[in-house]
Parts: sequence; C-alpha cells; structure tokens
Amino acid sequence: MSLGPHLTRRQFGVMAGGALASFAFDEACHLASEAQLADAGRLASRPRLNVKTPASGERALGLGRARDAILHIPPRAAEGPLPLLVFLHGAGGMGARVLRRLGTMPDEAGVVVLAPDSRDSSWDAVRDSFGPDVTFIDRALERVFDTVAIDPARVAVGGFSDGATYAISLGLINGDLFHRVVAFSPGFVVAGTPRGKPDVFISHGTADPILPIDRTSRPIVSSLRKRGYSVTFREFLGGHEIPADIVHDSMRWISQP
Repeated sequence: MSLGPHLTRRQFGVMAGGALASFAFDEACHLASEAQLADAGRLASRPRLNVKTPASGERALGLGRARDAILHIPPRAAEGPLPLLVFLHGAGGMGARVLRRLGTMPDEAGVVVLAPDSRDSSWDAVRDSFGPDVTFIDRALERVFDTVAIDPARVAVGGFSDGATYAISLGLINGDLFHRVVAFSPGFVVAGTPRGKPDVFISHGTADPILPIDRTSRPIVSSLRKRGYSVTFREFLGGHEIPADIVHDSMRWISQP
C-alpha cells in the first residue's frame, strides 16, 4: 500500500538512511516541551474486572458514522479473560478491510480484535503529530474494556504498513498497557516517551518495493534491541504483504500467557 505523496520529515529521516531520528526519544525534546512530549500518544483506558463477554461475532462499535471501529470476538469468548489485539490499517484503508488480512487466525488463537478506522486517510502522527486518532482509539478501547473480559497481561497493538508504524509508536509510548507489539512492514517509529518494555514482533518482506527493509525494519530492530527490547524479527521472501504463516505465528504469540 503506497504512502502517497505526503512524505513527512520523520519518513524522510528513515527513508534517506537517517539514524532513526524519529526514534531518538531524548533528542526529540527540542520539538516540544517535556510535558507535551510526555503526554503525546498516551492512552488512558484500561481493562476492567468483573466484565461479562457478549456472544462471539463481529460488530461495529457505533462511535462514528463514516469511519468507525470493528470489534471481532472469537468463538471461545466464554472461556474467561481474553487476549486483545488493536489492529491498525495502512494508508487509505479501513478497519473492516484490514481485519480480513488476519483470516481465521484470531478465532483459532482465541484473540479479540479491535480494528478502528483512522480519522483521516492515515494515522495522525504518521503525517504530523498525535491527536484525534489517539482520542478515538482510547474511546474504542474504553467501550471494549466496558463490555469484554480482557486479560490485562495480553493486550497487544499491531498493524500493517502505516498502521504498523503507528502501532509500534503507540506501543512503545503505552508499554504499560500494551505488553506486545506486532508490526507488519513498518516504516519508522514516531518520537515519544517510552513506558514499560513491551515485547515486539516485526515482519518484513526482503523485496518490499514500498518500504525497503534495509531502510525500515532492519534499523528499527537494531535500535530496539540496543535499547533492551525483546524483538522477534521475521524476514520473508516477498513484498509489501503479510504471509499467512506469519499471521498464524503472530496470533499464537499474542495469545500465549
């Protein structure tokens, strides 16, 4: 999925071979005050106790007219608190469409999936800064936590392409909520104040013509590991895509205790 003509300074820094300027959390402080940086991208919603999960299936949350969020609950919902994946689409996409990329794997792994739509054609911080998309995701998470029994130790965020960029950025900033981060073909990491130490799963095609692996995932993985993150990195022979076996392995990874 093409990023289109809206190339940001952050994207340019990575695509031009910059040393992950957007991931240099400390160096980013000159862009905003410490207080603003600390709050950027933060999510307040948290899983609740004593919640009874409704019947399995797929439904819109009804939080927006043209652009909403889809919640998918697997058939094994009655078995207790479940793992949750917040799954984010690429540029020009929608939650309902990107959910199809996961196939039946969430059901097989027993993972609840929340697939929100970005407020614009892509996620706010991919092109500018954190804002309305964070607010909407927080509202969607609050609805899910109010109505579905979610295991706090198995809350994950993931995405594809632009969605992977946004997921890994939100995941590091909200590592006290997201214990696992899944990024399928990310482009870069948005600056922010990291919290917690989530485990990270990254996949990328070695022949990706849109986000070349040498300028994106490989330096991202290297930088994360240097900062002490546990990273599972899956390179595969292919382009800008998510192979079925990688979807399978990532869902199992998310669902494990």
